[in-house]
Parts: sequence; structure tokens; C-alpha cells
Amino acid sequence: MRALLDSFLDYVSLERGLSQNTRMAYADDIVRFIDFLAKRGVSTFNDVNRKHILDHLMDEKARGLSANSLSRHLVSLKVFFRWMAQEGMLDVNVAETMDSPKVWKMLPGVLTPKEIDRLFEAPDLKTPLGIRNRAILELFYASGLRVSEMADLQLTDLHFDENFLRCIGKGRKERVVPVAKTAIKWVRRYIEEVRPQLSPGVQEQTVFLSRQKQPMSRKTIWVMIKQCARDAGITKTVYPHSLRHSFASHLLVNGAELRIIQEMLGHADIATTQIYTHVDPDRLKGVHRQFHPRA
Repeated sequence: MRALLDSFLDYVSLERGLSQNTRMAYADDIVRFIDFLAKRGVSTFNDVNRKHILDHLMDEKARGLSANSLSRHLVSLKVFFRWMAQEGMLDVNVAETMDSPKVWKMLPGVLTPKEIDRLFEAPDLKTPLGIRNRAILELFYASGLRVSEMADLQLTDLHFDENFLRCIGKGRKERVVPVAKTAIKWVRRYIEEVRPQLSPGVQEQTVFLSRQKQPMSRKTIWVMIKQCARDAGITKTVYPHSLRHSFASHLLVNGAELRIIQEMLGHADIATTQIYTHVDPDRLKGVHRQFHPRA
């Protein structure tokens, strides 16, 4: 099975001309599947059935993979199985007609308002980095930014006198996002008290900097939020997108229109935003009671 994988990886590199990153992604996905099959006692790909693939995807989902990552994982397996079928190495391509996990309607993890409060109290405000971390948490929840947008945020993007910021999202699309006064207060405190200690010079315009006086990476922000969640005693899996999800869900619960939330999140398609209508069952029941003739 590993020999077949090596041949496939040579094919995608040499014949299809795919990048090294794509080759590595295929390799990682398929190796994980081979390891899964080995635990099930499956030694050839001709013995694989649809249930094996589905069970493997469910294991990956339980490991924490998102719907998008699972979808990419399945694509890797489908391309691999299609190649084996074309090369005459496979009797039946059981992966060909499998649906993308994107249709599984995986709901985003959302923190409660009380958990948000506990998360905000986690940074040690007696330290400069604690003030910086509090500012980042407040701004995430106040704006719904993606972690990449937070990491790339520039001083010139902040228009706090008018209570908004500008950011560049997916597809290099610029959007304007309102920011609550509490978050503005914390970011201003960080900029005035802490950032001068971290900045290598006036030429550095990135808002949030590390202790190494460099722009914070997405990974550094992710690790910081995970640590704050642990310090706050939150048992849920918390990551930067949790604050983005919470921002959108809490707006919806409190009556914000879905189209407005779509604009603030920078979603190109309203269908992407509509996932948040599934998050709050009390709101759905309330709408049903209000509008259904037999409720």
C-alpha cells in the first residue's frame, strides 16, 4: 500500500506538475488513511469499502478536523482511488460517488457570554503581554475578524475615533467593521502602554507584536487563545474562530439581521452566514411559536 502511495505521489509531482505543498498534503491524508486501514486489518485497497472511508472520516472529525479539512481529506482519497482505477490497480472505485463532508452541516463551536467573560479575565494584566492578550481577545469578539485578518491588522486600519476598523479579508476584499467601545479602550491601552516596548521602530505598522518585536503569527495568536481558555477553566475546544463564531451567534440571538452579520463577517455568500441560524434553538423555537399558525 505504501508502494502504491509512492507511485501516486510521483505521478502528481512529475506528470501533473502539482506543487510540493500539494504533494505533502496528499501524502499526509493518504498515510493517515493507510494507518486507519492497518488498525482494521485491511491490507489491500481492493478490500476497502465505503464504510471504511466513512468511518475514517468520522474518526478525523472526532479528532477535531473542520468540515473544510474533511472535505479536502476526502478529495485526496478520491484522487488517489481514481488514479488507481485508471491504472488498472483497483477493481471498483468505492470513493467515486461519496459526498463531500461539507454537506454534513457541522455547527460552529460557540462560547456563552459567561465563558467569554471568563476568557477575558484570563490574561495577567500585571504584565505587558497580558494587556496585549486582553486587547486581542476583546477585539476578536468585538469585530468577528479572522485570525489572519487580526495578524495582518495595521495601525492605519484603526479608525477608533469613528468606532470602526478596516480589514482586508478573503479575496483581498476590504470591509468596514464597527468596534465596541470596550474593545477600543483595551486596544488603545495596549498601543499606548505596551506596543512601544515591543516595536522595533516607527516603520513597523502591524498592530499586534510579539515579545520578539515581530508581528504576531496566526499560530502565536492561536496558542495564546488556547492557553487563555485553559487558564479560564473552559473545557470546550477554543480557538480564534470560536470568538468569530460567538460574535456572529450573539449578534443573531440579540436580533441582528443576517445580512448585516454577513457584511461584518465578510462572507461572500449568505449561505455561509446562515449556519448561525442553527446555533440557537431557543431563537428558532421562538420564531416558530410567533409565526406558525398551529404553534
